[in-house]
Amino acid sequence: QEVLVESGGGWVQPGGSLRLSCAASGRVLSAKDMAWLRQTPGKARELVARITSDGRTTYSDSVKGRFTVSRDDALNTMYLQMNDLKPEDTAVYFCNGYPEPISSWGRGTQVTVSA
Repeated sequence: QEVLVESGGGWVQPGGSLRLSCAASGRVLSAKDMAWLRQTPGKARELVARITSDGRTTYSDSVKGRFTVSRDDALNTMYLQMNDLKPEDTAVYFCNGYPEPISSWGRGTQVTVSA
């Protein structure tokens, strides 16, 4: 089974940047539509950004213009470049296939935005 590992989270001040990575083992990601989602306590996972197998991207309105999703199929990795971070971006960020998950959900990576 595919194993997805998210990394790159941390604490950053408002206006700062982080780059998240989603590394896959097992089957390659190249034929998969993938996405980044985030979750805060007590709430359902929220779709943040999506990238299709041919590189088309879509974003939630809350992150459009600030976040960029990309993929490097040669490295079997997906990325999320997050700029101009806001406190409301604080969440645990997950990656998976979308709309169909390709793996069980991982631990995610915590992003905290505060002064």
